[in-house]
Amino acid sequence: MASLRTLLADEDVRSISRRYFISNGFDGTLTSIGVVVGAYLSGVTDGFTVFTIGLGAAVGLGTSGVWSVWEIERAEKQAELMRIERAMLTDLQDTTLRDRREGARKINAVASGIGPLIGIILPLLPFLARGVLFSPLEATIVAVGIGVVVLFTFGAYLGSISKQNWIVAGVRMGLAGIVVAVLNLFLPG
Repeated sequence: MASLRTLLADEDVRSISRRYFISNGFDGTLTSIGVVVGAYLSGVTDGFTVFTIGLGAAVGLGTSGVWSVWEIERAEKQAELMRIERAMLTDLQDTTLRDRREGARKINAVASGIGPLIGIILPLLPFLARGVLFSPLEATIVAVGIGVVVLFTFGAYLGSISKQNWIVAGVRMGLAGIVVAVLNLFLPG
């Protein structure tokens, strides 16, 4: 397999991995915000219970990220390789090109799985200090705040790589967390 350093130097590999990481990190963060607000509104007062529920979501979204990207990239890379083989009228089995595509697929899948783990676990951390540092309401507010900061960071990063105003891009992404928190207030329960 191509070396990790070589693969990470490839802008196409980094670009695809970045998309999966941020997209799934975005989903994970919004899920976490929904979990913490829903737990508070449902009267769940045990911080460890909220954290454990969030970890369940992290396992689900992390597994989904790795598995789906593994299969998506397997199909896409195989189709791309077959197009190249047809154009070159040769079999590319056991070539550097095939190895690089396999390595890229692994990197993409890992990035896809790590995104939601970060997006879910960081906002859940205040619930580990619930009862020590925070009341249930305070833990919820801090968790939503952390989630909004994570989303802002994703947006700011995207803004910086695309030469947009990173603050505006960060605010646009962070706003999604506030919207999810507010929408949860209107759920029946």
